[in-house]
Amino acid sequence: MTIGASRENDLAYGSTDSAPRRPRPLHAAPPATALRDRGLRSPLGRRGRRPDSGNLLARYRSLAISSDAVAAVIATLVALIIRYGISWPLPYVGVSLLVPLAWIGLVALQRGYESRFLGTGPEEYRRAGIASLALFTAVAVTSYVLRRDVSRGYVLLTVPSVLIFSLVGRHLLRAWIARLRVTGHGLQRVLVVGRADAAVAVIDTFLQEPQHGLLVVGACVPESAGIAISHVNGVPVVGDPDQIIEAVDALDADVVAVVSHPDLSGQSLRRLSWALEERSVDLVVSPGIIEVAGPRLSIRPVAGLSLLHLERPTLGGARMLAKTVFDRVVAAVLLVLASPVLGVLALAIRLESPGPVFFRQVRVGVAGQRFTMYKFRSMVLDAEQQRSHLAELDEGNGMLFKIRNDPRVTRVGSLIRRFSLDELPQLINVFRGDMSLVGPRPPLPDEVAGYDDDAIRRLRVRPGMTGLWQVSGRSDLSWEESLRLDLRYVDNWSMALDLSILWRTWRAVVQGGGAY
Repeated sequence: MTIGASRENDLAYGSTDSAPRRPRPLHAAPPATALRDRGLRSPLGRRGRRPDSGNLLARYRSLAISSDAVAAVIATLVALIIRYGISWPLPYVGVSLLVPLAWIGLVALQRGYESRFLGTGPEEYRRAGIASLALFTAVAVTSYVLRRDVSRGYVLLTVPSVLIFSLVGRHLLRAWIARLRVTGHGLQRVLVVGRADAAVAVIDTFLQEPQHGLLVVGACVPESAGIAISHVNGVPVVGDPDQIIEAVDALDADVVAVVSHPDLSGQSLRRLSWALEERSVDLVVSPGIIEVAGPRLSIRPVAGLSLLHLERPTLGGARMLAKTVFDRVVAAVLLVLASPVLGVLALAIRLESPGPVFFRQVRVGVAGQRFTMYKFRSMVLDAEQQRSHLAELDEGNGMLFKIRNDPRVTRVGSLIRRFSLDELPQLINVFRGDMSLVGPRPPLPDEVAGYDDDAIRRLRVRPGMTGLWQVSGRSDLSWEESLRLDLRYVDNWSMALDLSILWRTWRAVVQGGGAY
């Protein structure tokens, strides 16, 4: 009997065995041939014949510590040279020698060198940011306690420089370890445990993002309607949830990932953690909450219980005010710096094609408020009138009208679209407060009229010039994928995320992927 490859139930692919299995205790010894008969050997072989993920993480940690030390040394040298030239006061030389040690210590106190945070990106950067605030506080407190006047110029140059140079170093290290993991080096072998439909989602995530270093080598799932499933999303099923320890030993797993399963909770999950602890195997539990970033999740201990606390999204207050101030200041600076480029582009557009330089269009902003969005005109003057004749060429995602080689686009328009220069006038909208530098894509009124309850949530924050949708594929994304990314941004917004997206936007614009 077989279970088909249909995605409707997201359960299994391949052959199945309808013979019932007798449940075994969680820690029972494996039968002599049962696991061997199920083909548990991974293509990567046993632990002794594959790249050791622990060694790779240890090397990453060593390089991260060295990188942070070098960053602190460079930062102090820059501060000394800018502040004092070539004549360095002896006390500041002594302070500069202590800064690298203090910086490494503060990052360590913020758990910035723990394995679970290494190579993770935003969380790793966030802990470095907190450490920089601690460094500034430590300098201020030490100065007050010792009644010593410390040069404000030296401090204001040193602390931000330490953070910036450290983040650059971590970014380079993260790119290095991601390249190794994508090529199959330093991967942690994962056993997924739980319902087959929930396991499919977890396996998909690990497959799509190999840079996190998690390779699923097997799954333990319960039977479905009395039928033993052989594969889940291409991963062999090596037993049911009563055979976890057997499967861990046979597969040489490094991590057990528990997804939705009603019988694996409370005391059973506790005993499982004890058994895995003896084998130096990590245990991770998926709470089943999708598209929620780590900073919004925390553990609240209550009467011996560990309750998962889900923080409300930050959609107002001081942090959103800081975002607004940041947007307007940066927009004003960029408008001034880019004014020569804006003038040249405006002249080129006007010389090639008759009509206005700017394309104005009504879009929907925060809380459903409409505003006029500005872009450089990249099409012929009667582009909207020609749209009805080009409907059969639409390559959009069902919500947006897009044509890869749109005949209405002018030669100048093709160039400025290639590098997203047509969107530079949106800085005016950002400065006016209609838009943000980072946020969901600004929708048209006709699009909003067709929104369901989930999509309406996009309007809880200001739309952005760029966002997760742009750095993840731009026009190549489906509507469902674009909506998922926008909702992820709304639910998990932070200044750190904004800065990360702005950084990634530069790379997306230079590469020009998905822009047409």
